Amino acid sequence: MIEFSSLLLQHAVSELARLPGIGNKTALRLALHLLKEDGTRTEALTRALLKMKSDILLCKKCHNISDSDMCTICANPRRDENILCVVEDMRDVMAIERTACFNGLYHVLGGVINPVEGISPNDLNIVSLIERIENNDIQEVILALPATIEGDTTNFYIFRKLKEKTIRITTISKGVAIGDALEYADEITLGRSILNRTAFEMKK
Repeated sequence: MIEFSSLLLQHAVSELARLPGIGNKTALRLALHLLKEDGTRTEALTRALLKMKSDILLCKKCHNISDSDMCTICANPRRDENILCVVEDMRDVMAIERTACFNGLYHVLGGVINPVEGISPNDLNIVSLIERIENNDIQEVILALPATIEGDTTNFYIFRKLKEKTIRITTISKGVAIGDALEYADEITLGRSILNRTAFEMKK
């Protein structure tokens, strides 16, 4: 247990330690660093975080984070509008974009089906996914969800919703290890998984 000589420092450390992956020792190191920094640097960080929290939007088409109603990916005329990559959240968009192996569009579900945590299909952006496919010339849907039980369950649910439509349904190849989140895969492995995607098939 860290003993503090200042309640102000203790409160700052407690708040920083709430962040994912930040323990008390790392939180203390960050707090002391900010304390030693010039006041304008700390104020700039505070303003940036507050502005991000208050002003950031979700793209009206793909539900990715954006500074305007439509994200830069959806607004880019050079993207292939016929291919739609379905991902769990915006971190997966960033991971796939780093590979530079995909030039289509995305659809962010905002999670995966997880009955244990009370997450049902109605809690995800699945209805808007179906609407995008029905109202646009989508020729292929890539299911790029995590290789977990919850990811597989979501894959099967979406596949059942789409199987009667005349579109190609694929999934990323198993270069990504079972149980891994896309954001932790290296760019080469993830890029190859996108390029070597295979037709999605229901398990018997």
